[in-house]
Amino acid sequence: MNLPILVMFGIYFAVMLLIGFYFYKKNDNINDYLLGGRSLGSWVTAFSAQASDMSGWLLMGLPGALYLMGMNQSWIAIGLVIGTYVNWKLVAPRLRVYTEKTSSLTLPDFLGARFKDPTGLLRTISAIIILIFFTLYSSSGIVATGKLFESLFNMDYKLAVFVGAIVMIGYTFLGGYLAVCWTDLIQGALMVIAIIIVPVVAFFTVGGFEPISAAAAAKNVSFNLFKEGSSYVSILVIISTMAWGLGYFGQPHILARFMGIRSVKDFPKTIRIAMIWVVISLAGAVAIGLIGMAMFPDLSGGEEEKVFIYMITKLFNPWIGGILLAAILAAIMSTIDSQLLVSSSSLTEDFYKHLINKKAGEKELMWVGRICVLIISVVSLLLAMNPGNTILNLVAYAWGGFGAAFGPVIIMALFSKKTSWQSALAGMITGTLVLVVWKQMGLGSLMYEIVPGFVANFVVILLINIKFPCKSNVIHKQFDEVVKESK
Repeated sequence: MNLPILVMFGIYFAVMLLIGFYFYKKNDNINDYLLGGRSLGSWVTAFSAQASDMSGWLLMGLPGALYLMGMNQSWIAIGLVIGTYVNWKLVAPRLRVYTEKTSSLTLPDFLGARFKDPTGLLRTISAIIILIFFTLYSSSGIVATGKLFESLFNMDYKLAVFVGAIVMIGYTFLGGYLAVCWTDLIQGALMVIAIIIVPVVAFFTVGGFEPISAAAAAKNVSFNLFKEGSSYVSILVIISTMAWGLGYFGQPHILARFMGIRSVKDFPKTIRIAMIWVVISLAGAVAIGLIGMAMFPDLSGGEEEKVFIYMITKLFNPWIGGILLAAILAAIMSTIDSQLLVSSSSLTEDFYKHLINKKAGEKELMWVGRICVLIISVVSLLLAMNPGNTILNLVAYAWGGFGAAFGPVIIMALFSKKTSWQSALAGMITGTLVLVVWKQMGLGSLMYEIVPGFVANFVVILLINIKFPCKSNVIHKQFDEVVKESK
């Protein structure tokens, strides 16, 4: 299969880079490079948000978890569906209006402007958190790329990681936000096509439900949402897996899509498109993991995360298989490009412009942004060189980090007039520290670290609001205007 797959991957890479070159000339200022001039419509926004959300873990990490542990891992998907809807419905419209009213291009920029933080700490610390967790998140995608190329071409893992990273860096470096979003549209479409076709063909190939059920029984894996093997899962396990949905409220690369849409009036249509995409995609990923038990009963030691790859190579001719395998690349690249751009945005807007050169011109800022893409990419690449890393674990830590650090702060920024900059800063720091300590103490096996981090963040904000509530009439007036305009 190597030659046809190489040809299809080559065509795919070429299309991505051509889009990057096309939008290279379309960026006239930093607003264009980082947010596309807030000009994108419903289809591009919806596909870009969801494709950049799901990443390689959708087609590799999640099916691998279902393959190993069974249907109880579907609580992750259920939590994500709920979180996606609430995020689009409640957060997106107000964030779009608020960021334009405060002339904010990044999440740290918005937090500083929204709360009128006189110290600059809210902006600086949030930018640091973004850089740390996005470096981890980006490395997870590069790991997925390495595993994909290693499986398909028997390529050395480190070389595979390097080759995959070069293309992603290329079109993000050149085209910025517009290139990222338009490539995401193509990648999102490719992902949803593959995740419909592959499990349907695999289901009929293995012979339906009976062989799948027999394979699950042989592995002592349950199809019951409430069981792991022969034992019932605890309520803590269900809460822990569903808590992935909490992460949505704090993901900078997803929130950036809300900031870049053309108009608040586009949201109803955008939400319908996004929800259809996410339900189909998550259902397909669950099906791949379960069907894979019957088709490949003996995968272990990290090989279970490659079940989608093995399924395609077994079921389809090389040329069709090459297109479908490109969907895995699409899933990986659609997330990493967004993360590289948001991280670059934070370095450019929140460090370089804010702390180093406040008089920097538009062209200078765009080139600083491009250089920052390269710097972050190199660090992520070095982290990804360890082939022992699992995709889902890396994603879980970064996803939880953003949810615990920013989720409650964003919700309170958009829905609480009373919240002050002191409350937001204390909550953000507390949520991050609780998450890291919980993880490092090994308590993640009891409950996903996002839960204690998220709760601690919220509690601290509410408590400090009692002592230091926001009393600024200017902030209150702006808040009321946003509420009115976002309806």
